[in-house]
Amino acid sequence: MAHGHMIPTVDMARLFARRGVKATIVSTPLNAPLCSKTIERDRQLGLDISIHIIKFPSAEAGLPEGCENLSSIPSPDMLPNFLKAIGMLQQPLEQLLEECHPSCLVADMLFPWATEAANKLRIPRLFFNGTGGFMTHCGWNSTLEGVTAGVPMVTWPLGAEQFCNKKLITDVLKIGIGVGAQEWSRYEKKIIVRKEDIEKAIIQLMVGEEAEEIRNRARVLKEMARRATKEGGSSYSDLTAFLEEL
Repeated sequence: MAHGHMIPTVDMARLFARRGVKATIVSTPLNAPLCSKTIERDRQLGLDISIHIIKFPSAEAGLPEGCENLSSIPSPDMLPNFLKAIGMLQQPLEQLLEECHPSCLVADMLFPWATEAANKLRIPRLFFNGTGGFMTHCGWNSTLEGVTAGVPMVTWPLGAEQFCNKKLITDVLKIGIGVGAQEWSRYEKKIIVRKEDIEKAIIQLMVGEEAEEIRNRARVLKEMARRATKEGGSSYSDLTAFLEEL
């Protein structure tokens, strides 16, 4: 339903097939061609992988015929219709599950009802967090969002107090890696950060012992932030004190 969502899902199915597991990718008529050549090559190599196509209810949801992918929505106003169409896929998917009796269902976040469908038939549903880290300009709101999400950050400050926030993330809390930005720049056309620096920062954030330590610290801060907003926590108490002062 969206290229960025389809790619990791298809990759997961291919990994399953390479381990000797039968993998079926459920798609729609106009989305299936996006991965059909790749799947056919795997089949020619002897992998037990296939694509099962179900009709996408474009017309029933008030969409133009052939609108089956986020990239084909004619205007943002049609997004609710598109989400409605996705919801209408639950019934045909459940019918397919009843016929195939799979051992596991891997579903993307675009299909929140997949959990309900899997539970009905007692099929395990694989859920995984697809966000490995944030690239942030280090604005304070973005910094707090990164902390509460519990994922590490690649920092790229642009101006204002963002360079101070960057130091908090990388040097104090130690939950991020900087790309090397050292000066203000928002509109000028000049090189501030090299692509090699970006690559190095991402690898440092995602791979190795240091990356795991950063990830662990990020998870600890997430839990601390969660406790702070609960009744009796520091943020909860501060808001109460503020309202009482008013």
